[in-house]
Amino acid sequence: MTGRGDPPEGTPDGVPGGGEDEYRSVVFDESFVRAARLQELSAQERMGEHAQAVRSRHAWARAGASRQAIALILLIAVAFATAVYMGVRHPYRAPQPQAVEPLRSSVVPLAPRGEVPGGPPDRLFRTSPAAEFRTGAEGVTVPGARRTRSFSESQVMAALTTAKEYVVKSAIDPSVLTGGPVQAVRLLLDPAQQTQFDQSFAHPVDDGRHAAIGWLTRFNPAEVTLADTPVRVRGTLTVLERSPATLEIAADHVFVYAVQRAHERGPDHASLYTVRRETRFRFDRDDLRDHHVELVQSAVMAGPQACAANAAGYLRPLLAGQSAKGDAPTGTNPYTRGRTPVSLCGVLAPGTQPTLNG
Repeated sequence: MTGRGDPPEGTPDGVPGGGEDEYRSVVFDESFVRAARLQELSAQERMGEHAQAVRSRHAWARAGASRQAIALILLIAVAFATAVYMGVRHPYRAPQPQAVEPLRSSVVPLAPRGEVPGGPPDRLFRTSPAAEFRTGAEGVTVPGARRTRSFSESQVMAALTTAKEYVVKSAIDPSVLTGGPVQAVRLLLDPAQQTQFDQSFAHPVDDGRHAAIGWLTRFNPAEVTLADTPVRVRGTLTVLERSPATLEIAADHVFVYAVQRAHERGPDHASLYTVRRETRFRFDRDDLRDHHVELVQSAVMAGPQACAANAAGYLRPLLAGQSAKGDAPTGTNPYTRGRTPVSLCGVLAPGTQPTLNG
């Protein structure tokens, strides 16, 4: 008797598992059926007039999982294109740097009333308004850095430290003060200002643009030398955001130098020479990155110095025992065409010189 589900003749001989096993290797799974290019119509669909037995399946319908992959790729491409477009058109991108301005400078000599006091430097400093000033680079103090609307705290600190470095190298470095090389100062400037800097030293002119003293402090080594005493300094550095693209540092310092005649032995006949220098440094983001400054304004008052002294290339102190003797600035002719230098001169106020009585 045949088993349940077996054909009446029983299971064919020599075929294990019956007839179903003969076609087990050609059974089609669902993915194979979905990938088929032809699809058999249903019985109801074949009843129509001119109906065909099969139809071709659309390639998109056979894509399966690859259709989702293509859609994902298209979505990523659209997102990337949108990000690039917004990066180019974003209204808050970093502003373009502004053009570098040329330096504008002025030098006002301060004439003394009477003879210039002389003596040992330590005694001169002790009896002068500079008695409590700090010495050398310690007098150029850097305030705490705080972020501004457009510049980070680190950028503000970079501007402050670069401005201090310029002040120290241009007004305290003994080599620069005594007419030595000025390359260290030049390299701190934005490259766009270096041509003006070079012209100011090749052909110094007191025209508000090309005075060497506008860039730094120096004395003619053939006339003046420094006494063996550190420079006394007091002043401030102030931060101001001029625009979203520009950070500005205002420097206001008083420098007091002990000077004497060139080649004079011993410091017993030194005198004090005071320089008040107000400068404005400007920085764009390229300057901050490259460790450069833009020196856009410099105003110098210096004395004791004769009004008639030509101070375009060097400062020219009146030394111990010398006096102005009724010195007055040269006249200015308003009828002369073109730019005419205007000579300015002041007078040292009482109490600004050391008091050596007793």
